[in-house]
Amino acid sequence: MRRSMYKNFEELPLFLNAEIVAKTLGVSPSTAYELMHEKGFPSLRIGNRIVVPKEKFQQWVEEQMRGAK
Repeated sequence: MRRSMYKNFEELPLFLNAEIVAKTLGVSPSTAYELMHEKGFPSLRIGNRIVVPKEKFQQWVEEQMRGAK
């Protein structure tokens, strides 16, 4: 697994693309892209782009962590 390049959520931009999601989660860009297409993942389409609002991403990560306990 790759290491995240971000130390906390405050360092993230307001909207995340697949590359930033990948770097944050420590996965490959293709894995992040697949995740962004899954039902329940907080992505939204703006034109041809798919982005993830930072606050919704943080909530999703926290939900995943609670489910893993």
